[in-house]
Amino acid sequence: MEKRKAAVVDRCCRALIPDFAAGAWTSFLNLLLPPLCHSCRAPLQAPGEIRLCPDCLASVAGIGDPICSCCGRPFATFAGIDHPCGECTLYPPPFLPARSALRYEKRVREMIHSFKYGYRVMLRRPLALLAAPRLDDFVAEFAPELILPVPLHVKRLRQRGFNQAILLGELFSRRWQIPLSRDNLRRVRWTEPQVTLSAAERADNVRGAFSLARAELLEWKRVLLVDDVYTTGSTVKECSRVLAAAGAVTAVVTLARGVD
Repeated sequence: MEKRKAAVVDRCCRALIPDFAAGAWTSFLNLLLPPLCHSCRAPLQAPGEIRLCPDCLASVAGIGDPICSCCGRPFATFAGIDHPCGECTLYPPPFLPARSALRYEKRVREMIHSFKYGYRVMLRRPLALLAAPRLDDFVAEFAPELILPVPLHVKRLRQRGFNQAILLGELFSRRWQIPLSRDNLRRVRWTEPQVTLSAAERADNVRGAFSLARAELLEWKRVLLVDDVYTTGSTVKECSRVLAAAGAVTAVVTLARGVD
């Protein structure tokens, strides 16, 4: 309520003061109602685009080399070159490379949980700003023609009110200038939440859960599949199988990845 009042006062006052005073007015408002860190809610002296305090920003860890050249899993060592992990060597996934930007831990985990389950949809912007620079080169090299967000079942969509993958896909689409298809890839079967399931159970849980509304539109297309978190990869693998059956070539990007 206080934030809403402040916004109304701000709009009214801006209408009454000349443009040259707008900067001073903004500074005054920041002094009166300092912007808060998106994560810990501490007052920010210099908000910046991401709007995280120095402590929270310092706790954000990116995923760096060496990684699995196929699924993007980071290796425990801090030296060496990228190469396929044992799992991808034995069981090659149905997508071309997958990459995740951030380690799914500390502040990143808290922000993603607040985004998805706490309905703090404003967190999509700082999360995307943290992730996108780490994914730019990979996306440019793959050169996708279309972005597809991992879909939610209509029942889950009604419960949550939004699909986090679509919200992220919108920001990525604008940054990388790649068209976004919101509804061609569909989740046609209800699946139980995967948090407590093993890797094998997750794979069984999503098998046959996805389909395409217009498969012919994806033939020979280079598709970038977008989701928030890569855990075991069961969801993006199943989506990629559906896309491969339609003749598409798929790569995967996610905000974050659980690290062993």
